[in-house]
Amino acid sequence: MKALLSFRPALWFLFLFNLSVAAVAPFAVDGTQGLLTSAGMGVVSLGAGVGLLRSRTQRA
Repeated sequence: MKALLSFRPALWFLFLFNLSVAAVAPFAVDGTQGLLTSAGMGVVSLGAGVGLLRSRTQRA
């Protein structure tokens, strides 16, 4: 699993997909469920973004 999560295209997919779901979820799902979905997907997106930044600084 760790090898997959260090693969840059997989991190980009996680970052962009979860960011888009986090942006759309409050409008697509009503109430608390939409907000919690947005928050959860946002956390995953931030984690993937941090992984992208860390791999960028390690390569340089």
